[in-house]
Amino acid sequence: MSKKIKVLVVDDSAVVRQVLSTMLAGQSDIEVIGTAADPLFAVNKMREEWPDVITLDIEMPRMDGLTFLRKIMTSRPTPVVICSSLTEKGAETTVEAMAAGAVAIFTKPTMGVKDFLQSSKQELLTAIREAAQSRVSRLTSAAPVARAVAAVQSAPSAQTAMAKTTEKVIAIGTSTGGTLALEQILTALTADCPGIVVVQHMPEKFTAAFAARLNSLSEIEVREAKDGDRVRPGLALIAPGGQHMTMVRNGAFYQVQVKPGPAVNRHCPSVDVLFRSVAKCAGKNAVGFQLTGMGDDGARGLLEMRETGAVTYAQDEASSVVFGMPKEAIKRGGAVHIVALDQVAGQIMLYSQG
Repeated sequence: MSKKIKVLVVDDSAVVRQVLSTMLAGQSDIEVIGTAADPLFAVNKMREEWPDVITLDIEMPRMDGLTFLRKIMTSRPTPVVICSSLTEKGAETTVEAMAAGAVAIFTKPTMGVKDFLQSSKQELLTAIREAAQSRVSRLTSAAPVARAVAAVQSAPSAQTAMAKTTEKVIAIGTSTGGTLALEQILTALTADCPGIVVVQHMPEKFTAAFAARLNSLSEIEVREAKDGDRVRPGLALIAPGGQHMTMVRNGAFYQVQVKPGPAVNRHCPSVDVLFRSVAKCAGKNAVGFQLTGMGDDGARGLLEMRETGAVTYAQDEASSVVFGMPKEAIKRGGAVHIVALDQVAGQIMLYSQG
């Protein structure tokens, strides 16, 4: 019998603690080892038995969840699923939590929490199971890699594959572990980098705060994509949570279309949706990166990009928080090259020189 995932529920709401405990207790692969109304109570329980996964509220008495998370990631990195409210303030704080090392977000409303949690059971269970498979020791917020890209060796096949291009584009797909991976990549780029389109699996209302944070840290412009935005050098567009982003050709330029739609591979936005559109309209003018994440979203789309002449990469296992998405891209033949996270920015900048 496989080892059960030991979960500690930390939330100041008695209703949330009761509903989550009951829900999780009914799963054969999960064991609730305790609940706590705030981080100080949680610390006492963790001294007795350390959890595999912590579900953590952000706003709590005595010590807020963000401070607690930072202490955990400093002393003993542990997968944490943030249970955050769907508010603008909550989104900004939750993005800070992701930057501090949380691996997933589970959103909850301010009203009708019990009914919502019961109806969102599968979403929460998926978040916990994926968190349990993550390697959070790799979620340290590394300093941006040097912008001296001249030190990076030549990108495989770059000059040949990207010859005769007029408008280049970089397409990136990622999920678990992607928030810090994107921070490391985008903050290392200079303003002459090619236009970038990104799908990061993240709930609605959180991507705007995430993009704003990256924009404040980066030399390039980073923002949540809007329908009709042009893809241009020095700009990274991040697909909004809850909407698919595709890229289309408009004369000599690329634009994005942002529209709601059904989930693809359980996700909206979906990496596959983006990659397939990039393959169709950009072909050999594109470069694709499949980064850390759970599942296989993007693997088929990256293969389509390769088949239309794009240069394609998958993040290596050693630097991935979860190797699922890159592994599937490699397995299905979509990724021609395998690259460590700290090499991605340099490879991107090389395409601005071709």
